[in-house]
Amino acid sequence: MELWEQLLAGALGLLVLFMFFPGIKATMEKSKNAEEKHWGTLILLTVILIAFVMLMIYSVQ
Repeated sequence: MELWEQLLAGALGLLVLFMFFPGIKATMEKSKNAEEKHWGTLILLTVILIAFVMLMIYSVQ
């Protein structure tokens, strides 16, 4: 990649980060204030993600 492309990609990444930060911050506050925690769902999604990545790795070998 050329230098100007790298700078443009970095600027675009920062722009996206600043656009989504207020929504992410509000969501994190709502999550902290929630009474019930969904640890089971988080663990299940993590296991599915790891299995998917492993499937992708083994499919290209």
